[in-house]
Amino acid sequence: MSMMSGFGRTPEVGETVASFRDYDDALKAVSKLISSEIPAREIAIVGTALRSVERVTGRLGWAQAAWSGALNGVLLGLLLGAMVVIWSPALPMGAFVGLILLGVAMGMVFRLANYMIVRRRRDFASVMQVTADHYEVAVQRGSVGKARQVLGTAPVAPVRVDPADLTEPPRFGVRVDPRTGAPVVAEAPVAQEAPVAQEEPGKPSTASADDGPSEGDRA
Repeated sequence: MSMMSGFGRTPEVGETVASFRDYDDALKAVSKLISSEIPAREIAIVGTALRSVERVTGRLGWAQAAWSGALNGVLLGLLLGAMVVIWSPALPMGAFVGLILLGVAMGMVFRLANYMIVRRRRDFASVMQVTADHYEVAVQRGSVGKARQVLGTAPVAPVRVDPADLTEPPRFGVRVDPRTGAPVVAEAPVAQEAPVAQEEPGKPSTASADDGPSEGDRA
């Protein structure tokens, strides 16, 4: 992965180890990598699918332009007053306040002049912001394995499953293992023996009566 620089070069940023939708989540991942003793100079955050978002903050008119210029002029007047105080420490307070008012007047004039130029094609105030679709955390190749273990994004090896043999005709009544395609042999049921009747003592056996006539009958 590479990223264009201001001079047209493409510095190497490493290999992506995690991707996040929010920039704050990417910052947390970088902090976690640094706390796990991964060198900070080997980590980069790459924004993908950049887009600019311009949020309209309000309508812009002469009054709004003058007020905005006055606020900017206060900062300009404070800067001028600080510079004069450094050069002339004995400057009276009135002169310092006058420099602030001068800065306010200059800010209003510049802002009103700018509004006069652009008001025909732009009569609203806005704030420009650059965002990305998602943010990728990349590290150098020497720390890729450790970074993925820290973030929990290490790839999981797939389980190999042998496909079933589809050339054989379907076998009805035979269970087939869906993972291997081999038939499952069911265990044969164990035959139970018939119970043997026990003879009571003193009772003639039924088997002797069926054998034939006794000796008394033959006489």
